[in-house]
Amino acid sequence: MPLSLYRYQFQAMGSPCELQFYSPNEQLAAAVKNHVISDVIRIEHKYSRYREDSVLAEINRAAAIGGSVFIDDETAALLNYANTCYQQSQGLFDITSGVLRTIWNFKSNTLPGKAEIRKALKQIGWQKVTIHASSLSFAVKDMQLDFGGIGKEYAADRAAGIFYQHGIEHGVIDLGGDIKVLGPHADGRPWSVGIRHPRIPGALLTSVNLYAGALATSGDYERCIVINGQRYSHILNPKSGWPVQGMASVTVLADQCVVAGSACTISMLMEKNGAKWIKQLGLAHVWMDQSGKTGGNLV
Repeated sequence: MPLSLYRYQFQAMGSPCELQFYSPNEQLAAAVKNHVISDVIRIEHKYSRYREDSVLAEINRAAAIGGSVFIDDETAALLNYANTCYQQSQGLFDITSGVLRTIWNFKSNTLPGKAEIRKALKQIGWQKVTIHASSLSFAVKDMQLDFGGIGKEYAADRAAGIFYQHGIEHGVIDLGGDIKVLGPHADGRPWSVGIRHPRIPGALLTSVNLYAGALATSGDYERCIVINGQRYSHILNPKSGWPVQGMASVTVLADQCVVAGSACTISMLMEKNGAKWIKQLGLAHVWMDQSGKTGGNLV
């Protein structure tokens, strides 16, 4: 049966998103597209820090008083993955660092005070959180969780599963730059994916041809402020409370988008040790540091 290429664009998770995939007919394409987009929006609403009715908001209300809260199986699985990232990153990938976002305003041109940062650091620490079979409890008050490091990537992997369930095996999912490739073009050609240059607007650092897998990038250019020539990015070190220095961007290729996304974020958090850490991890990658030096096996 001949396959046609369908392309749909939508907005989710604060980012432009796109689905490109091959389907035998438009009716199936539209139905699967609707299913995928609905699930992406569901995950966005469930774990958004901007919605009072989200699961994350409910968790953070318990975190604010040092209490406990019920969690479902999906949330528990995400939290257990976050725990794995925390352990493998020497405590740098810490989803309790959400409190830092309340004192760092990247729309302003000012830095938070050192006293503000010291106060926030007392409310950070994954070791202060306990995951039970169906609940979460907090050892101190005024904590905040943030699923920003894994939510969008998890949604991309979920979307791929929905496509596969409907027999669609050729396509690419792009959720704000987090890429999941279902399989090659219908004629067997790979998808060409460009990797943004972190310092030259509109330019590519490199591009890769993908037949399958997931690609994610973390960089200091996504949200940042520049004061007195110093760049301060939105990627915040939970131990110091300050934006990371060292790496300008890291891109990782893995089977799962959530693995690619967390790996490139951890590498950024490792700062000057990021290149060594990502090389030891063994995943295909490319990076550029803040001096302009590049490395990795995707270049």
